[in-house]
Amino acid sequence: MRPFVRLAMLSAFTCALSLPAQQSAVLTVQADKPLHAVSPMLYGLMTEEINYSYDGGLYAEMVRNRTFEKNWMGIQYWMLDNAGDSHASLKWDDSTGPSEAVGSSVAVTVDAADAAHPAGLRNDGWWGMALQPNTTYTGSFYAKGDSLDTVGVSLVHNGSGKTVASTTVSAINGDWKQYTFTLKTGDVKASKDNHLLLTFPKAGKVSLSLVSLFPPTYKGRANGNRTDLMEMMAGLHPKFLRMPGGNYLEGDQIDQRFDWKTTIGPIADRPTHRGPWSYQSSDGLGLLEFLEWTEDLKIEPVLAVYAGYSLKGDFVHAGPAMQPFVDDALDEIEFVIGDTSTKWGAVRAKLGHPAPFPLHYVEVGNEDDLDHSGSYETRFPQFNTAIKKKYPQLQVIATAHVKRGQPDVIDDHYYKRAEDFYAMVDRYDNMPRTGAKIFVGEWATREGFPTTDMGAALGDAAWMTGMERNSDLIVMSAYAPMLVNVNPGGMQWESNLIGYDAATSYGSPSYYAQSIFAEFLGTDVPTSAITGANKRFFYSVTRDASKLYLKVVNASTEPQALDVKIDGATIAGEATLTTLHANNRADTNTLTDPKHIVPVTSKLRAAAATHRTVPPLTIEVITLPLK
Repeated sequence: MRPFVRLAMLSAFTCALSLPAQQSAVLTVQADKPLHAVSPMLYGLMTEEINYSYDGGLYAEMVRNRTFEKNWMGIQYWMLDNAGDSHASLKWDDSTGPSEAVGSSVAVTVDAADAAHPAGLRNDGWWGMALQPNTTYTGSFYAKGDSLDTVGVSLVHNGSGKTVASTTVSAINGDWKQYTFTLKTGDVKASKDNHLLLTFPKAGKVSLSLVSLFPPTYKGRANGNRTDLMEMMAGLHPKFLRMPGGNYLEGDQIDQRFDWKTTIGPIADRPTHRGPWSYQSSDGLGLLEFLEWTEDLKIEPVLAVYAGYSLKGDFVHAGPAMQPFVDDALDEIEFVIGDTSTKWGAVRAKLGHPAPFPLHYVEVGNEDDLDHSGSYETRFPQFNTAIKKKYPQLQVIATAHVKRGQPDVIDDHYYKRAEDFYAMVDRYDNMPRTGAKIFVGEWATREGFPTTDMGAALGDAAWMTGMERNSDLIVMSAYAPMLVNVNPGGMQWESNLIGYDAATSYGSPSYYAQSIFAEFLGTDVPTSAITGANKRFFYSVTRDASKLYLKVVNASTEPQALDVKIDGATIAGEATLTTLHANNRADTNTLTDPKHIVPVTSKLRAAAATHRTVPPLTIEVITLPLK
């Protein structure tokens, strides 16, 4: 035996001797007696435009305020950056733009400049622009030429002022037109501290709009998503995406809802809109991009349709006034699943995706239990009836418990502290199995910021054991919010799953709890029972044809001895142990220490797997091969 192995075993043995004697919990599993099947769509994703989740996050656009939106302070996130004695001025112009949807622009008037001392217009991006060595970045802008027919485009390091990549766009003249360019970095150091600089080498005037720059995107999608964030979502092993998100669907006012028809087609045809978290959405991530997102992750969409209620209380009365919104929802469903012989299926095909997307669930509205008018009782049935009539194969989700309309699924939301989740782990254990199924469409343990800590992960894991045990009733679940930009000003909601800046990203302890729960999930829930466990010890058991998955959560500060008795099956070999552990509840991951708390995998003999002590503040998944 190697010395370091002996030392590790001695250390573990000494630690075990130092632990106080514990009453053993006894977990009995009747492996050959399944209670019910596990929902195949139990774990999924939910995002919305909050915490700069899309613009400044998942959506890979590097330019901030590409359409030159203006507020009382002026044109946001753009500034003049003139060299030497050059001089230029900016004027916002709402009388001309590249399209009917984007009807405004910025007029750049250069009074003095030359090739050695050009006038400049700078954009710092979303708290910086991340650049990698030997990488090609693709960009474009719309311009209306007057007397400035050449624009220089460069990427510049903030600290050194050194140009990292550059090119020139020439022959700018006439009415509005899109001009494209590429920028290639050389052997530079990876950094997020860069900006985009447009330069003008002579006196004159030009109008600009829709300035855009993209890095390489996930699976090479044009107008696509950040690779690292998509890979992190893939690491959650999801089965669906609830889209386009909760409050983002409704908007503060009816005219600020997610109006899907304005989010499809070229970006010049997307007018942008104000989101409910106090910033403008570019609508670059539109309905088709959401659907392609699900396609790239090989998951299904769960489509939420606007149902006539917005966050600040405006609502549409059921009946004739509501019918245009019902028709709009039917059009949206047709865009998703209609073949090319349908009106909106043909539109989807024209946009490059002739094949329909898979769709089984449609959600009517979002959190309509917060509608104090009580109008959802009449709004939901109108949508439900119309959807079922045209698409009887679809399951319809209600976002409040209604007495009329007979939804297939009810969407329940829970934002709790860990202690609250411990207390309600058995919430669904004895709930009747008749009537609507349950979609836990938003839930999270709200502890830690900007992303969650280990205390939250323990609360999350405890809650997930209850959802797994009741996965005949709970057909889907989705943690929220999933994404947060960790820069100052980037967070509107504490306790999120994945944090990032312009360059890098990391998963919270809750992220890893979600990941291992979704990865190690069987097809059936066998009969089981536990005795003698402490009050903060939770478990679930699932199995498939060849493996038993035992999940245990010790949320207490004391170790818990555990004996597992398996009847109706025989363990066929070594077990795999996956452990997520921290020394205290406040322990967490950060941008600078992203792997501080991560799952650790090891092998165990069958005897050690079924007779063991679970350390405090620990989540474990024990995978047992069966025969």
